[in-house]
Amino acid sequence: MFVSGLLKDKRILITGGGTGLGKNMARRFMELGAGVVICGRREEVLKETAGELAGETGGGISWKPLDIRDPEAVERTLAEVWDDGPLDALVNNAAGNFLSRTEDLSHRALDAVVNIVLHGSAYMTLECGKRWIAERRPGNVLSIVTTYAWTGSGYVVPSAMGKAGVLAMTRSLAVEWGPKNIRLNAIAPGAFPTEGAWSRLLPREDLAEAFETRNPLGRAGDPDELANLAAYLLSDQSGFITGEVVTIDGGAWLSGAGQFNFASMLSDEDWQNLRPKKKDG
Repeated sequence: MFVSGLLKDKRILITGGGTGLGKNMARRFMELGAGVVICGRREEVLKETAGELAGETGGGISWKPLDIRDPEAVERTLAEVWDDGPLDALVNNAAGNFLSRTEDLSHRALDAVVNIVLHGSAYMTLECGKRWIAERRPGNVLSIVTTYAWTGSGYVVPSAMGKAGVLAMTRSLAVEWGPKNIRLNAIAPGAFPTEGAWSRLLPREDLAEAFETRNPLGRAGDPDELANLAAYLLSDQSGFITGEVVTIDGGAWLSGAGQFNFASMLSDEDWQNLRPKKKDG
């Protein structure tokens, strides 16, 4: 569905780009002609991923170790990135999350998630935005959020708080920075299995299977589906889209939101019993 060279000459930075969905997005962007910079805290992982993706795609990729929770490190790293040429787009993909009863959380546990998801995304967005504005360059920010950014969710409250903040930032800056030709959008994925996230969120195999299939399409998402959506939103083909959040969850949140969606559990006999009875005579 994509033309060859859709992202040609674009330079895209992806936080959390060494593993999981970030790595898969990096691969797809490179296949479509983009030069990619991946960031993360584990230098060896970044180095290995960069070598692997360069070999697979023949595209350009570099890496920078970075803890996005540190605003000074963010400023310093982006200055180094800009020395090699300005960015065209930022993907706020880095995240932290774990399953917990909220009353069991310490303030450190709360901060561990919020500092990555909200503060880190904000630091990266602001630092890129300031540079684009100063240089009068167009820019594009794509943030990975979640459907519970607007519905909320028990047992992942710090993540829900952080993702809601990122979504608010996306919509707010889309208006404020739109006149400066900077677009901001978000993607809200459903169940896209990754080894790191699933080990922290789904402690039992039966829970993982139920989580992945509890949507109208009855399956988990394919990482390539998310990567293709991200590529479109970062391309010039989506140039009139800003301030939007695109859900890609197989209909899961809509299924949970409808008050009478429980009716999917009714049998044919149940439905027959609900039909009006004909009166004799």
